[in-house]
This record gives sequence, C-alpha cells and structure tokens, in this order.
Amino acid sequence: MSQATTAVPATVPTIPVRELAPWALFFALLTAVVLYFVGAEQGAFSVFEGTVVHELVHDARHVLGYPCH
Repeated sequence: MSQATTAVPATVPTIPVRELAPWALFFALLTAVVLYFVGAEQGAFSVFEGTVVHELVHDARHVLGYPCH
C-alpha cells in the first residue's frame, strides 16, 4: 500500500521591528560599554582610578589588538 502525502509549505515567522528594537539597543549599548572598558579605560578618559580595570581586561586588550604598553 502506498500513501500519498501532500507537502505543506513551511512558514517563516516574522518578528516585528518593535519587538526587536529594544533588544538591539540593549546589545549595542552593552557592546559599547565592553569596548570602552577593554579599549579606553585607565587611559585619558578613565572612570576609575588605579589599575584594577586595566589588569582585569589586560589579556582581552592584546587579543583584540589594543596596545596597552
């Protein structure tokens, strides 16, 4: 016995921009903060005094190609 099957076209769910925009903004700000701390903190525009932040992100600076010494 053979049974015939009909193919159902797949539907792609759509994500409204209104639902995506807050998440995109959140991750853009998070990325900017991370890049600031990795690339510029303990420099001319430092937020924290001392070298604590520099030492915490020291290896990340080298991996990303930022010169730090």
